[in-house]
Amino acid sequence: MDEIRSLIGMFDAKEWMSFVSTTTSVALILVLAILARSLAHRMIRGFRTYVQARDDDAGRAQRVETLGRTFRYITTVVIVIVAGSLVLDALGISVAPILATAGVAGIAVGFAAQSLIKDYFNGFFILLEDQIRQGEIVNVGGVSGVVEAMTLRYVRLRNYDGHVHFVPNGEIKVVINLTREFAQAVADVGIAYRENVDEAIAVIKEVGAAMRADEAIAPTILADLDVAGVESLGDSAVVVRCRFKVKGGEQWTVRREFLKRIKAAFDARGIEIPYPHLTLYAGQAKDGSAPPLRVVSEAKA
Repeated sequence: MDEIRSLIGMFDAKEWMSFVSTTTSVALILVLAILARSLAHRMIRGFRTYVQARDDDAGRAQRVETLGRTFRYITTVVIVIVAGSLVLDALGISVAPILATAGVAGIAVGFAAQSLIKDYFNGFFILLEDQIRQGEIVNVGGVSGVVEAMTLRYVRLRNYDGHVHFVPNGEIKVVINLTREFAQAVADVGIAYRENVDEAIAVIKEVGAAMRADEAIAPTILADLDVAGVESLGDSAVVVRCRFKVKGGEQWTVRREFLKRIKAAFDARGIEIPYPHLTLYAGQAKDGSAPPLRVVSEAKA
């Protein structure tokens, strides 16, 4: 007890007031930082819950969850940095040298982790702008597949063969979303040159109308068949292009069913779906002295 009293006696009243003031300031800063962090996290959590309650889309809910986690992390880092600076200032420690050192270290780390930082920045804006949702079929970084997961670091895709691809967000320059809202099931139908194009288009429209009336597949089709007309004159076929407006993700199913029915309808009407033809010609001399090549059947020989 005597030692404590002697220790207390070493400090005069002014020093004690300074010590109490500093301690109080530090405690107040820490309490306010904890309250600010708690309030910010509660607001972010409340906003996330509000958005998820108004939208039952699982992909969008996952996006909101990822963004909420990101904002919670950012607010925590900002509050810790600000509170730490205020505490050091209250203790009489200059933060200028620390900030200068941190700035140099930050630049070094930034150069060393450029790709990682790029991944996080790209991922943040991809999520913020709602370019990709879980469950959609997209093409990113030259890879197509179903989106299984999205983070600030990468997008995980599974293709038709079941292969899983991890595409870093920094590598994503263009996002091609194949299933957002609606899609077009585009089909090119080839008919022989000898066939009547108008008759073939009439049959194509009949098949489209039948699919629109079929209860098994009609719910996936959003509009009547749109026949664009003759798309090209190929080497062995007249190509007619047409399309259905369908629900996102159903374009491949509708297209396969449409082509199957076209084959059956053309067979029933005797309309030829041609295969490539090749005509061989041996040629002649410039003066015409060499006769053209003639093929003699085995029966005549």
